[in-house]
Amino acid sequence: MNVIWIVADTVRCDAVGAYGNEKMHTPALDALAAKSVRFDRHYIASFPTMPARADFVTGRWTMSFMQWEPLPKDEVTVADILTNSGILTAAIVDTPFFLRDGMGYDRGFLTFNEIPGHYYVAKGGGRRRMDAVDVRPSFRLEADCFAPQTFAKAMQWLELHYKEDFFLYIDTWDPHEPWNAPRYYTELYWPGHDGDQAPPIYGYWPDFPGITEEKVKKTHASYCGEMTMVDTWVGNLLRQAEYMGLMENTAIIFTTDHGYYFGEHGGLLGKMVFARDPEAAQGQAGAWARSPLYEEVTAVPLIIYVPGIPAGTYSGLTSAVDLMPTVLDIMGQEIPSSVEGRSIMPMMKAPSLPGHDYVISALPFINAGDTDLSVDHIRRRGLTTSMATITTEEWSLLYDVEPAGSELYNMSSDRKQEKNVISQHTDIARELHQTFVKFLHETKVPQRLMEPRLELRL
Repeated sequence: MNVIWIVADTVRCDAVGAYGNEKMHTPALDALAAKSVRFDRHYIASFPTMPARADFVTGRWTMSFMQWEPLPKDEVTVADILTNSGILTAAIVDTPFFLRDGMGYDRGFLTFNEIPGHYYVAKGGGRRRMDAVDVRPSFRLEADCFAPQTFAKAMQWLELHYKEDFFLYIDTWDPHEPWNAPRYYTELYWPGHDGDQAPPIYGYWPDFPGITEEKVKKTHASYCGEMTMVDTWVGNLLRQAEYMGLMENTAIIFTTDHGYYFGEHGGLLGKMVFARDPEAAQGQAGAWARSPLYEEVTAVPLIIYVPGIPAGTYSGLTSAVDLMPTVLDIMGQEIPSSVEGRSIMPMMKAPSLPGHDYVISALPFINAGDTDLSVDHIRRRGLTTSMATITTEEWSLLYDVEPAGSELYNMSSDRKQEKNVISQHTDIARELHQTFVKFLHETKVPQRLMEPRLELRL
């Protein structure tokens, strides 16, 4: 069995029509979901971009021992295993952090093709890099955009290798900001859209002069337009796969690394909360403030097509760490004992099987005052200790080390997490916190990072 694994960055569940949003134009993904297993309670683990991909390739809860950093040399990756088993492995990516600064996320792949052009420049602190030129202003045609380039390159690779046993990993940064799909896509959601939109402030938009509710809605329309562009190119690839006969011997996975806020929870716009650091030296890149991880970021789409497995839905809890062992299971490979996730193939065959008792979604663990690399490949200081979300079938605890900082939501009655009920259910909050403490011990979080998280301060 072959595998094509597609990752599109920053996809909310409600950005895919198959998850119930009838306003979204995602016909390709909807058609794929109609013959696949759609996972309705799938959650991110490590957050954001590259920590998530560390989970993808290792099947481990990497937030416990890694930040945004190069893959440790002793970690075994899915590509390592498959290549050593004689399977043709390839990755086609435009997400711009796989290789920079020795990240090493090409490890194990026989072919690794990075689409160049995403802009990256870090200013201040004597550090300035421009590994790629920002070519977006020169875009004239849809084919110039990054997702189209990436899928076109993947389709070319399939033309050469579709008769072989293969694992193809496709990773596009779209629909990550900036949202600049051709206007005909955006106008599906906002007729006459003039291109005006709020910048990705990573904060609470009511605090920013000049940003209005209408501008936030236009920003969301731009995001939806870019999502539809991604869907178009997923569809192009899937049609080619069907013409090649690959739907009979190839599993297809579609997922993402995290979602995004578009005004929820008091006006959040972004995926984290950025703050100017009063203690930073002049010219440094600022700092992170308290950044809670709500469902809009943690609950993400997962669609898996496996020939011979009936279409359906699965409502148990699954996690990003489950994807690597699932790929190995699909391809008939042994899953290493170091892998902490578990294959979800059995749940696809028997949807009544239970999922995880709980899942953890978290930034790499840092304490207040520590620095980390978490967005844009730039080192920033954390003004607060990083948060984590513990999710069960019925409850979600957004854990904060600060007194009265944690939040509790009943997921059966309040999936949008609009009513914090921690004061009414302190016993539930304490139970979930103890689950989190158990997780910290089991994943061997260093003592200095574990210590402040051992108490729930109501």
